[in-house]
Amino acid sequence: MLELQQPATFEQVVKKSRFLATALPVASEEEAKAAIAAQSHADANHNCWAWRIGQAYRFSDDGEPSGTAGKPILAAINGQNIDKVVVIVTRWFGGILLGSGGLVRAYGGTAGQCLKGAQLAEVRPTVEGAVHLEFSDLARVKARLQSHPDLSITDERFGGTGAELIIRLAEADVETVSTMITDLTSGRSQLKLD
Repeated sequence: MLELQQPATFEQVVKKSRFLATALPVASEEEAKAAIAAQSHADANHNCWAWRIGQAYRFSDDGEPSGTAGKPILAAINGQNIDKVVVIVTRWFGGILLGSGGLVRAYGGTAGQCLKGAQLAEVRPTVEGAVHLEFSDLARVKARLQSHPDLSITDERFGGTGAELIIRLAEADVETVSTMITDLTSGRSQLKLD
């Protein structure tokens, strides 16, 4: 999954109509709604949009024929595997009707070009877990955990017989890290996910 690192824009003219796409990173539906309100142009004929945050998504044709604007914008987002993003495509009508197919291509294409030119970063899903260690295992296991890429020790709690480490790691690495902990402690400790 990819995420937008900073806002991006792309503008093009299609048969005298001006299309302006603005893509913004968002973390919640409220942020998406605020971005749509802030980026909509009152002097434009249409401010069409789509957003995706995890499994949630919404889109709007804003007065264009049903299915000709919001869905193609969402398809551009999905086609590039981008999450936590809102794309607003504003149209100033140029006097020439584009027809349904022309609208789909114009809205989807403008959104797609905007996202292709955007600065994106891959985001790996993470999970949090805990591991209880005896003092005799602590230094060895902690050293191996700290050398693992994409893993961080977020908290350490000490008790009378040992310590508890709270770790954040990539979801894809859970099995590898779990096996490593079990092997290093000869089965005395296991990774427990929250």
